[in-house]
Amino acid sequence: LSAALGITEPAIFGVNMRFFKPFICGMIGGMAGALFGALPRATALGATAYGVTGIPGYLTINQPLTYTLLLLISCGIAFVLTWILWSEEAPETEKKTTAVQTTPEVGNLADAGSNVPLGLGVCVIRSSAGDIMKPINGDVIPYNKIPDPTFSSGALGQGVGIEPRGGDIVYSPCEGTISSVAESKHAVGITGPNGQEILVHVGIDTVDMNGDGFVDYVKEGDKVKAGQPLVKFDQEKIKKAGHSSVVVLLLTNSDDYDDVRYGENLNN
Repeated sequence: LSAALGITEPAIFGVNMRFFKPFICGMIGGMAGALFGALPRATALGATAYGVTGIPGYLTINQPLTYTLLLLISCGIAFVLTWILWSEEAPETEKKTTAVQTTPEVGNLADAGSNVPLGLGVCVIRSSAGDIMKPINGDVIPYNKIPDPTFSSGALGQGVGIEPRGGDIVYSPCEGTISSVAESKHAVGITGPNGQEILVHVGIDTVDMNGDGFVDYVKEGDKVKAGQPLVKFDQEKIKKAGHSSVVVLLLTNSDDYDDVRYGENLNN
């Protein structure tokens, strides 16, 4: 619309240069029109404004028919070339963004093996919404004993911490949908079948490791079953980085329930 009114910059920078092919086709069309205008019979050809605003200018040019042919040649060649070469392709920046969003790097589930932790059948968080199981073997501590004030204060919900013993894979504590995966691969969010919002967080301050020593087996939007591998971690790397390797398991929307219980003996 703006080009039809004589202002071509939005079309040039917003469409032609963005998609590139129409820009090249327009240049070829303009070159063909310029060559026609350079012919001997058109040496006295005058020019007017472009688009709708240029129509009154026809009253002032000395060769209106030749000028009309020039415009038809330029526009016609540009249109035909664009019609032939155009395809519905996203700009390169959009392609790269889409690739990043739709193909996140995840580990090979085959590398995780098929052994689930012996403690998986142990319920460590219970509410009217359902049971949340122990995601890794180890000693269970209440959330207020987790060595980090963000977790121990209960600001992120009630739950437990597990000091890992003899395992390096954290498994899904329930059936659900992966709602988030940290870029640093150390934390996974799960939405349970009855609306539970669950956080599985491996280590304390391990976000500082920027993913070093962690392998994710899931991505956002995945459906998971209880016992499915979520994250593999290198406990030695966590220790060398000066961090605790306690696995935090929280029901982050625990305020929505008035019957939340947590601990290791909930099956009794």
